[in-house]
Amino acid sequence: MILGLVLFLGVHVLTTKRALRASFVRAMGEGGYKIVYSLVSVAGLALIVWGFADYRATGWIDVWTPPTAMKHITVALMLPAVILVVASYIRGRIYTTLKHPMLAGVKLWAVAHLLANGDLGSIILFGSFLGWAVYDRISLKRRADAGAPPIPVGGPTNDLIAIAVGVIAYLALAFAFHPVVIGVPVMGA
Repeated sequence: MILGLVLFLGVHVLTTKRALRASFVRAMGEGGYKIVYSLVSVAGLALIVWGFADYRATGWIDVWTPPTAMKHITVALMLPAVILVVASYIRGRIYTTLKHPMLAGVKLWAVAHLLANGDLGSIILFGSFLGWAVYDRISLKRRADAGAPPIPVGGPTNDLIAIAVGVIAYLALAFAFHPVVIGVPVMGA
């Protein structure tokens, strides 16, 4: 899991180092850089998933026991987190107001999961993503470029679409992905 976090978050931190990123793009070409970036990201994500699953199966280490209410708060916080991530791609007023709704969604996701999980692996996993999202947001304030792909920004209709897609994605994550892939039921547990 740790190696996966280093790979996944490492390549994402690399994008904030614009001069270093530019030297990689010059050396590999834009297409080559994107291919390597994608492969390292996927490898890192796969290692995170595999490592966390292995940790959960073999070496759970409790640090604190969250009150039951925290799980309900997490379920509630996840809806806006998912909507914010969707709003970073279906851009409307949510996007223009927050500027970086993806990072806001990741921060909300990480904080929500830190509230509900008191084990060491979860603290490392979600704390790492929270730290990266805070770092990336600060770096965006200092960078000259926008740091995001050029996606057209619409109006309130895009917000309504982002909310609708976000609700559908939230329900799919809660009822299908989380219990089946993660092995932890979210609703009715």
